[in-house]
Amino acid sequence: MELYDVMRTTAAVREFTDDPLPDEVLHTILDNARFAPSGGNRQGVQVVVVRDPETRERLVEITGPGARRYAAQGAAGETPWSAAVPSRVSEEEVARTDVPAYVTEPLRRAAVVLVVCVDLRSVAALDKELDRVGIVGGASVYPLVWNLLLAARHEGFGGTITTMAIAEEPALKELLGIPEPFAVAAVVPLGKPVKQLTRLRRVEVEDLTHVEHWDGEGLRT
Repeated sequence: MELYDVMRTTAAVREFTDDPLPDEVLHTILDNARFAPSGGNRQGVQVVVVRDPETRERLVEITGPGARRYAAQGAAGETPWSAAVPSRVSEEEVARTDVPAYVTEPLRRAAVVLVVCVDLRSVAALDKELDRVGIVGGASVYPLVWNLLLAARHEGFGGTITTMAIAEEPALKELLGIPEPFAVAAVVPLGKPVKQLTRLRRVEVEDLTHVEHWDGEGLRT
C-alpha cells in the first residue's frame, strides 16, 4: 500500500476473524517496525509474543481491574484515568461496573498478543522532575508500537494499542517473567480484521495547530 493510504486507514481493530497470523508475516511486521526511532538510538524495546490460550486468560484477568475503573469513570462522564482531574467515582461504583467485552475479547480472539516492554535504563525521561505525569519517556517505545500497527495494516492485519493491563503491571510482569528494570508500555492484540475501515474521522490540521504561539491561528494552506 502507498504510505499515506496506510497512515489514513490504520484504525484501532478489536474484532478479528479466525485467520492465523503466520510467524513469517509477524516476523516481517516486526522486522520493519524495529526501524522506529528511540532516544539515543538505544533501542531498549523488547516484545513478548503471546499465543498460549491459558496465558491469555490470565492476561484477561489482569486487565480486569484497570478496565473496570476505566468503564466506571467513563460512565460517570469523566475522562478515564485522567492524569489532570481527580476522579469522583467511588470504589463501590467501580466494583459494580462490568468489565467491557471490547477490552477483553480482543485478547482472546486475536491471532497473537504482543506485550511491548522498554528498558528504563535506555529511556531519557527529561520530564521526570516536573510536577505532572511523565510523558517524554514514551518517545523511546511508542514509535515502534505505532510502526507495528502500520506494518500490520500493510500486511492486511490490524490491532490496537491497549494499556489496561498496565494498571496491574506487577502481576503482568510476573505472568510473563519480565525482569527489572523493564516497564510494560503496551499490550497489542493483532489479527485479521473482521471489517477494515477505510475512512477515519480526525480533527482538521487547522484545529490542532497554533502558528507561532498558542494564541496563533491554525495552519492553513
